[in-house]
Amino acid sequence: QVQLVESGGGLVQAGGSLRLSCAASGVTFSSYTMGWFRQAPGKERKFVAAISRNGGNTVYTDSVKGHFTISRDNAENTVALQMNSLKPEDTAVYYCAADRSLSSRLPTTGALYQYWGQGTQVTVSS
Repeated sequence: QVQLVESGGGLVQAGGSLRLSCAASGVTFSSYTMGWFRQAPGKERKFVAAISRNGGNTVYTDSVKGHFTISRDNAENTVALQMNSLKPEDTAVYYCAADRSLSSRLPTTGALYQYWGQGTQVTVSS
């Protein structure tokens, strides 16, 4: 059974940093494209970043380019999201997701991911 567990969320002041981590089990981790999404209160879930199976390719939504970095460790079955220069508008529940397709394109749509974690809350105070 595939399980994704996020950690690392919390309360931080604007301009601060957080590092989210997602641990995967029940999967051959290196066979999955991994992504991060976020959902702010009262809003739809939105794409944040994705990373290819070998970690060589990444894609980000425009609003986080330059201050978020996605990375993965296939030996440890983890994917991370380093978030720097956080802003109040980054406040959301952050979810990691796994896509088992072998597409060479990195999916930026939630419907293309088959497995999801339970989410971790990130709150950025002004």
